[in-house]
Amino acid sequence: MIINKQHLETYDTRYRAQLINSLSGFKSANLIGTINEAGQTNLSIVSSVFHIGATPPLVGMIFRPHSVPRHTLENIFEMKTYTINQVSSQIYRGAHQTSARYDRAISEFAAAGLTEEYHDPIPAPFVKESRLKYSLDLREHQILSINDTELVIGEITNIIIDDDAIKQDGYVDIESLATIAVSGLDSYHVTKRISRLSYAKPDKAIENLDIDGHPK
Repeated sequence: MIINKQHLETYDTRYRAQLINSLSGFKSANLIGTINEAGQTNLSIVSSVFHIGATPPLVGMIFRPHSVPRHTLENIFEMKTYTINQVSSQIYRGAHQTSARYDRAISEFAAAGLTEEYHDPIPAPFVKESRLKYSLDLREHQILSINDTELVIGEITNIIIDDDAIKQDGYVDIESLATIAVSGLDSYHVTKRISRLSYAKPDKAIENLDIDGHPK
């Protein structure tokens, strides 16, 4: 099957969105925790979180155009801080529920059956049930002229994670935390690691590594 630009333009909007969103494959599923100055909390599932750099530790995410109220985005701009909480197989149904459009006065935490958790001095709420979560301060915001989507870049300030999930070389074994992946707009997946591999060099064969990063 070949689908060209003309075909895409004739597709129903929801069909096209599902198709194009599926093409990039498996993505991380994350819950973004925010709060506003009035103390109203918000929680939303986002699959567009990505690594930007380690020094400083920067993470980016993309939001759809701010042409309608977007409580998560508005809270980030207002408070300049937020949390990212990875979704596990234990909470994915509740996480998916946060994609519903609730009134600002209704917290998605309560609607999804998830628990707010706070760690001073961070004002934004974490998801208690998440086993890998981190807080960020807003560092940069850009509106992409090509389609008016909004790029938000944050700097990681605190990480909360199970002790045994971090290996000797700094590798985080997210599979041990039951972290899931998402594809398309609504499909959730568990993962199975095939192998860790050695650092690729032109003159050296790749080796299989154990979970701690040692050659097998």
